[in-house]
Amino acid sequence: MAEAPWLSSEKQELVNLLLISHQQAFNYPLLACERRQPSQRLASQELFASRQPVLAHSDGHDPNLNYANAAALQLWGRRWAEMVGMPSRLTAPTSEQDARANALDKALQQDAIKDYQGIRINHEGRRFLIKNARIWTLWNQEGLRIGQAAAIGSWYWL
Repeated sequence: MAEAPWLSSEKQELVNLLLISHQQAFNYPLLACERRQPSQRLASQELFASRQPVLAHSDGHDPNLNYANAAALQLWGRRWAEMVGMPSRLTAPTSEQDARANALDKALQQDAIKDYQGIRINHEGRRFLIKNARIWTLWNQEGLRIGQAAAIGSWYWL
């Protein structure tokens, strides 16, 4: 039986960097149950199962999503194979993509922002408002920027 894609060694390493970068950006852990030196596999399982939607995208001009936990997949109404790899701008309606890009730029300049809110759209075209979101820069072990991540505090259907 094939292993779940979010448990691949590549995604386990990404989750590790996501957790470390969050801790550095906000000075508190992303996961309430985060332990000192957890196994990457356990951390990946815990983040994927977290009730808080968490997404990440690669670096670059038009980045693609490279991570979405189960809560994010459910919120956007997509399976892993549909969501991971798609341009992250498509998580927002066309009319909201400039505002989303501005928030990402602000987070990039400041390394992280809190209390972000914005309108997003699921795969059926249904809009929802995300609130109390945190956006932070992802850094690799060499200190190079590799993308950004977001954790959504709450959301409401519009």
